[in-house]
Amino acid sequence: MFKQIICIAAIATAISGCASTKDVNAPMPVDATVLEASLNQQEVNIVNAIDSCKEMQTASMTTLSAQLAQLDAKITTLNKKDKAVVIPVVAPAQCPPSPLQGKFILGAVENVYVDEIKASFNTRIDTGAESSSLDAHNIILFERDGNQWVRFDVLTNGAKQPAQTFESKVERFVRIKESDDKTDRRPVIHAHLEIGQYKAETDLNLSDRSHLEFPLLLGRKFMQDIAVVDVGQTYIHGKKKGDSASSASK
Repeated sequence: MFKQIICIAAIATAISGCASTKDVNAPMPVDATVLEASLNQQEVNIVNAIDSCKEMQTASMTTLSAQLAQLDAKITTLNKKDKAVVIPVVAPAQCPPSPLQGKFILGAVENVYVDEIKASFNTRIDTGAESSSLDAHNIILFERDGNQWVRFDVLTNGAKQPAQTFESKVERFVRIKESDDKTDRRPVIHAHLEIGQYKAETDLNLSDRSHLEFPLLLGRKFMQDIAVVDVGQTYIHGKKKGDSASSASK
């Protein structure tokens, strides 16, 4: 009996001890108002964070868009340059303009072929004389078909060979001053000349030049606008090719 009482007492003590002991891990009672306020604050923070991220993303997108626009502009410019590329044409080096301005050079003496006479002559190129002159003999003037003509002899094969007789229309007459008180009236004929590869026309007055070294003289009127003279050279242009006549020098 005593043991049962002790057991019952022990059980009662245990039960009372269990009843009186507090659970330290048990949750504290929650205030609904505080909880709602906390949740609202968290929501506000989250929204602010999201807005901040959106603003940063918007700024980044704006920057990227500007950079893309710049790249597009550069690409467009490069494409235009590629399409408009002009390949430079390298022009051949040009010689400086000739001081002769297209004129050919004559030496102090040249071999000149006179087509009307069919002969070549060693010729003095004389810048001191105004007109040009051909050595002619037995000069006779006559009229033909109402025009003035002239008949004359030329030593086409040199002084030791017989002369040949030619006839030509007189273009005009020229007076050449021979001395202080004397002038010579000479008939002038038109002639076609060849000097090397060059061809030209000029007027020749007919005169006895047997006392002179050269049977043909070309003066300034012939050279004007077509030739210049290098007095340090002679026979620059050689002799007319295919000309079988000997030079008619003295």
